[in-house]
Amino acid sequence: MILLKKHHTKAANEVANNRKARHDYNILETYEAGIALTGTEIKSVRASKMNIKDGFVQARNGELWLENVNISIYDQGNIFNHDPLRNRKLLLHKKEIRKITSSIQEKGITVVPLKVYLKHGFAKVLIGIAEGKKQYDKRETIKKRDQEREIRRVMKNAY
Repeated sequence: MILLKKHHTKAANEVANNRKARHDYNILETYEAGIALTGTEIKSVRASKMNIKDGFVQARNGELWLENVNISIYDQGNIFNHDPLRNRKLLLHKKEIRKITSSIQEKGITVVPLKVYLKHGFAKVLIGIAEGKKQYDKRETIKKRDQEREIRRVMKNAY
């Protein structure tokens, strides 16, 4: 019997994406972190029942915590189901935690979750050190994107 290796696409493993964060913030640096989850939480995550749009990361006692992220209650769960909005600990190396904590303390810098995905059966979150965009920066980004789209369309029609 021949066993074939499963090839998962990047999109298939992606559970949640925070497109609003990329629009509202300039992402300076990204880190991959594990999330400490309970049994019913990981089952809900695998079913893509989570929302990270309003989430943020906060440092407390030398640890990083993912806050305001909603993981829906597991449908087949019993009375021991989890609290959907509880704070979840992020799992990173000490050196990374120190670096992120020092950057959080700078004025105008925040840490936001960008995407949640499954990697080798474990839930991972891509967090980004970010600074807020001003309104004119957002308009500038939209103009640049429209110009690039127009250039691609012209190049496509040229051939």
